[in-house]
Amino acid sequence: MQTTYHLSSAQDFNMEILEAIKTVFKSKPITITIEEQENYKLSKETKKMLDDRLKVYEENPHEVFDFDQLLDELNNEI
Repeated sequence: MQTTYHLSSAQDFNMEILEAIKTVFKSKPITITIEEQENYKLSKETKKMLDDRLKVYEENPHEVFDFDQLLDELNNEI
């Protein structure tokens, strides 16, 4: 089982969250990983490119390639 808590800052972590974790997982072994979220800013050009690609996909959803398959094909050409 996996549970994710998204907090706006470390200051939001409190005893209620700890008690909820203890209640859900009881005496089962658990791992707690703390990950700092990065706030990446996309340029207007990048946003436009992504919007354009999304539009093409939405207009032609069956004309896409599986990324792993594409990589395999490229590796075979090398």
